[in-house]
Amino acid sequence: MKKTLLLLTVIILSSCGSQKNIATDLLDRTIDDWHDAATTASYEDYFSLMTSDAVFIGTDATENWQLQEFKTFSKPYFDKGKAWSFTPLERHIYQHNGVIYFDELLDTQMGICRGSGILKKENGVYKIAHYVLSIAVPNENAASLTELKKQWDNNYKKELLKKKEF
Repeated sequence: MKKTLLLLTVIILSSCGSQKNIATDLLDRTIDDWHDAATTASYEDYFSLMTSDAVFIGTDATENWQLQEFKTFSKPYFDKGKAWSFTPLERHIYQHNGVIYFDELLDTQMGICRGSGILKKENGVYKIAHYVLSIAVPNENAASLTELKKQWDNNYKKELLKKKEF
């Protein structure tokens, strides 16, 4: 009886481990396919990999797009035959209590950027629900960058405080 219980435990644990790897591979493929669709300017493929309520936050402080706004913004880039090209350099995928989130370093036309996002199932398929893109700035360059954008930041803060959107 003890041997049977031990064997059953080993089988269950082995099964759980391999399913996690399969799920991670599937999630990796979803994110890679999403980036590839932008590189090849496949508008329909790109947006089919996002949920119907997706949010994309770009590198500019004004870029906080709900899906339809992002589609409208992106369409001219896709129509030209190349939207943007993000090549993953590193990626971490986390799963906790049914929530799947990830972060990645990307090689882009803006240099190395950081992306982070949330995936959720929609109609049984994992899709991008929320994505944030940031330009990775080395700490030793932060002061000069801060100085470079100081005036813009001050103007935008004033605009936001007038709107009181938060």
